[in-house]
Amino acid sequence: MKVHRTQALYPSLVLALALALPAAASAKVKMEPVQYQDGDQVLNGFIAYDDARTDKRPGVLVVHEWWGLNDYAKRRAEMLAELGYVAFAADMYGDNKVTKHAADAKGWMAQITENQDAWQRRALAGLEALKASDKVDGDRLAAIGYCFGGATVMELAYAGADLDGVVSFHGALPVATPEQQKAIKASILITHGEQDPHVPPKRVAAFKEALDAAGVDWEMVTYGGAKHGFTNPDADSYHIDGIAYDAKADARSWALMQSFLAEVLGP
Repeated sequence: MKVHRTQALYPSLVLALALALPAAASAKVKMEPVQYQDGDQVLNGFIAYDDARTDKRPGVLVVHEWWGLNDYAKRRAEMLAELGYVAFAADMYGDNKVTKHAADAKGWMAQITENQDAWQRRALAGLEALKASDKVDGDRLAAIGYCFGGATVMELAYAGADLDGVVSFHGALPVATPEQQKAIKASILITHGEQDPHVPPKRVAAFKEALDAAGVDWEMVTYGGAKHGFTNPDADSYHIDGIAYDAKADARSWALMQSFLAEVLGP
C-alpha cells in the first residue's frame, strides 16, 4: 500500500527540542571499530554512539549497499547516533571489501545471497555484535538497510530475529515464504522508488501479498520519480542505469524512518 503522510511539529515537541539543545551542543558522537566473527570469517564493523549518554540506548543495526561497508553506511550510523541511538554498521563481506565497481559488488553480493541460511546467519552475527555492546538496551532493537542491505534486514525479519522494527531503503524486496511469514516479529517500513527498474513490479506485488498473508504490521511508501539508490548522494557517480540520487525522497524517507523508530523503540 502507498501511504502519503503530512507531519507537523506540535508545540510540545518544539519545546522538547528547544530544551534539548544545550545538552546536544555538548554531545559528541564517537565511532569505534568492532571486530566480530561469523564462523571462521572475521568481520569488521563500526559502532557509533553519543558519548554524552550514560543510559542504555535502543540499538539500530545498519546494513550497507552492495558496495560494502563504505563511508556512506558509516555516516548513516553516525546520523543515528546523533538521534540518540547506538548504531552498528555491520560488515556483510569481511576482508575489508569495499568497491565502486558494479562487477565486484555484484559478485560479492551473490556469494552472500546464494545461500539464504548463510545470508541470514551473517546478518544475525552483526545483530549479535550490536547487542553485545554495554551501551545498548537489548530489548529495544531495530535494523535498517540500503539496497542489498534493505533485502538483508528483511531476511533478518524472515529469520525471526528479535527486532522491534526493520526499515528497507530501496531494497530488493525478497518475498517471504509461508514458513518465513510465520517467523516475522518486527514491524516493517519499506521506502521505495516508483521508477526503480531493479525491482520488477511483479516482485513488489508478491512482496506485499506475502506481508499481508503474514498479518504483520507493515507500511510501504513509494516516491514518485525516484529510482534505485535514491538516498545515496554518490549514486549518480556510479553511472548505472536506473540508479540516481533524489534529495527529496532521501529527506522524506529519513524523516519517516525517524518517526517509525520513535514509535517502535520509544524514547
